[in-house]
Amino acid sequence: MEMGHSYIHIPKSSFHEKVLNASNEHVISIGAGFSPEADSHLVCVQNEEGAYQTQANSMPGKTRTVTGASFVVFNGALKASSGFIAKSSIVEDGLMVQIPPETMESLRSALREQTDFHITCGKNDGGEVHENVTIRWVDRTPAVNGTTVGSGVDGRALDDVHSVRLQQDAEFELNGRSIRCTEVFYQLKAPDSSLAAVLSSCSAFQKEIALATCSTLTPHLAVLSSSGINSFSLRISTQADMVEYQAGSGGRLLPQRYMNEMDSALIPVIHGGGASVPQTAMDMEFVFFVTHLFLKL
Repeated sequence: MEMGHSYIHIPKSSFHEKVLNASNEHVISIGAGFSPEADSHLVCVQNEEGAYQTQANSMPGKTRTVTGASFVVFNGALKASSGFIAKSSIVEDGLMVQIPPETMESLRSALREQTDFHITCGKNDGGEVHENVTIRWVDRTPAVNGTTVGSGVDGRALDDVHSVRLQQDAEFELNGRSIRCTEVFYQLKAPDSSLAAVLSSCSAFQKEIALATCSTLTPHLAVLSSSGINSFSLRISTQADMVEYQAGSGGRLLPQRYMNEMDSALIPVIHGGGASVPQTAMDMEFVFFVTHLFLKL
């Protein structure tokens, strides 16, 4: 957020239509990540009386010009009798944007089509200075604090490789640990290949591969974690008549005993699963995380 302007940057590969399908008719809520462009961030603090207050934590020695937020809520129930064409306000550590029902319909269409969308906030009579809320679609979330994304197999840089977030339907947990596939990177090898066509054809295949891997390694989560393997990558390389795969963590291949069990799970998916194997020459890199589960008291 800047003076008079609020910008919402949504990575094209990270937005899921579930956000729209899970929301009700009048409200759309979107969680936000840390913005490296912001010199301050909204925080919600509980005072001694138990009430919550909004504050902006700024970087020491810097003037506050760009403020980050933790979420944005679009409320499509603003009535014409309010006298506003739209209203934006800070709520706790996020942004609330109130818009009329017809603007909400246009917003939903823009989100589905991944097109930029602009909302002008202010009174109908034009007597008040207008504020602007703009949704922008970006190719990828920029790296935070100069960090890079690397392959667990061999350390290959993945910063400029297109990826999609994976929504995993099933949970795989055992003895206080869980395993989940969070992201899949697609690196096409043929310059004339269509990424859009690849993504639409690989949806079922990537889900079957992720579920098979999680199911196979769930019995070994405690050993993996104690060995320092809390994240790993599975790279599947495809061509017209060949499929091969490798799995590694920290630039080193996983021990052979895990690969043997993964063979038993992945080969049936590749050669006889419900989803067809992609014929495009490319590398698909699946990123998995092994996490500890904490007991909620």
